[in-house]
Amino acid sequence: MLIYKILRAPEWDALQADGSTEGAPVDLADGFIHFSTAAQVEETALKHFADVPGLLLVAVDADGLGDNLRWEPSRGGDLFPHLYRPLRDSDVVWHRPLPLVDGLHHFPDMG
Repeated sequence: MLIYKILRAPEWDALQADGSTEGAPVDLADGFIHFSTAAQVEETALKHFADVPGLLLVAVDADGLGDNLRWEPSRGGDLFPHLYRPLRDSDVVWHRPLPLVDGLHHFPDMG
């Protein structure tokens, strides 16, 4: 199963340069890296990244994260994937831009 992380361009650049990241400021504050499922990620973009340009959608294979990935209740009681270790460049299955189209992020095919 693929799970998704929305990154700003500087966060992606840091992941590429360092080979791993502890995430965005919200991830550092919460002590884990926030991910979303395919069904959750568009609402995540609307709620936390409205009108933010230059975003990237990063896909990660949840099965490859082992016990470091926990499914925990969050928005509306839904279970969200949370990673309790740095995200590694080697975890990334693919990444694609999230362009803004008429004020909304245009999501790629996430298959």
